[in-house]
Amino acid sequence: MAKFAIDLTPLKKYKDFRNLWTAGLISYLGSMITYVAMPFQLKEITHSYLAVGVLGVIEIVPLIIFGLYGGVLADSVDRKKMIWATELGALVIVLGLFANSVLPDPKTFVIYIAAALFAVVDGLQRPSMGAILPRLVGHEDLPSASNLLTLRWQLGFIVGPTLGGIIFSTFSISVGYGFDILTYLVSLIFLAKIRSVLPSSEAEKPSLAALLEGVRYAFSRQDLLATYIIDLAAMFFAMPNALFPFWADLLHAPWALGLFYAAGIAGAIAVTLTSGWTKTYRFHGRAIIAAAIGWGAAIALSGVTHSLILVLICLAIAGGSDQISALFRQTIWNQTIPDELRGRLAGIELLSYSVGPLAGQLRAASIAAATSLSFSVTSGGLICVLVVAILAIFLPKFRKYDAETNEFAVREREIRKNRENS
Repeated sequence: MAKFAIDLTPLKKYKDFRNLWTAGLISYLGSMITYVAMPFQLKEITHSYLAVGVLGVIEIVPLIIFGLYGGVLADSVDRKKMIWATELGALVIVLGLFANSVLPDPKTFVIYIAAALFAVVDGLQRPSMGAILPRLVGHEDLPSASNLLTLRWQLGFIVGPTLGGIIFSTFSISVGYGFDILTYLVSLIFLAKIRSVLPSSEAEKPSLAALLEGVRYAFSRQDLLATYIIDLAAMFFAMPNALFPFWADLLHAPWALGLFYAAGIAGAIAVTLTSGWTKTYRFHGRAIIAAAIGWGAAIALSGVTHSLILVLICLAIAGGSDQISALFRQTIWNQTIPDELRGRLAGIELLSYSVGPLAGQLRAASIAAATSLSFSVTSGGLICVLVVAILAIFLPKFRKYDAETNEFAVREREIRKNRENS
């Protein structure tokens, strides 16, 4: 069993990583309450599939622009300061949502504006969050550190929506936003304790040329490009989250809304807690392909049943499959990308795993409005399986990816070893 248990070494070994992990755990807990509160509040005001689905569309453009720009900044500024400043920005946005929620007649446009602003700060923060990790832990501990970062997100995601559902039904949405405000304040304290992480001496100044260099690098590597394309396909065709408030009503279980959000994370957290084996598994491409197909198949099955228990089980299996894909994608990124390009590539990564779900929510909502919720979910899952299988055929380098022999992984391993020994 020790082989499968999650490796806690980075938390014990690196103080800065421990502060980063703790800050994120607290912050995500509150953020996930807001994540559920926004679509729930829209559904209560409008009772419209499309009104909720549009929430994701509004985030796409600012996420693309500021995700790419945030990646350029992450290679040229203090990554710790960037994370702290954007965390403060998110706090201000939640204050606006709280103020709107206590009005006698809350405005939907405020929720949409907040969604767009969240995409801005998210786009600016997450490249620095992704790029800071290789500077806080040793090369051999990167897979374990990635797993632990995922675990903190999962704990927040599984507890946050469940707690949010209780808060909304017992108190109000305003109390939920207020709770999120408190978590941001605590998070800022822990982030302030992290040492500065200055840019590499080889880093370029923020510019369009620097951004294009990162894009060219990503397109020059089939193994790297494949991690983006496969995840985009899986999320676009089989992301059902926008349907959750309506799905709970369809199954006559509005009280279970939080469980819909938590089910996928429950499956993901089970994978993370038994992720010890990922540290030594070499064939990352195969694992990502199989996991993406598993995600689509589980989503398709969830749409053909009208049993709440079976739906939640399918969503949990889907979440576990997606987590396997995420763990290996993160390991490929962290172990093969040069530090001077890490921020820009983290910006591209942000788009790959964020734009897909956002666009996928609009797809799911649109198909559900035109046909039915069940058809939208099942057809999306089946298309996901087919598209990922076709992509795998045309990506031979990715299918054969071996962490022990991949030229980029070998080179970064040697660079890190020399740096740590000097």
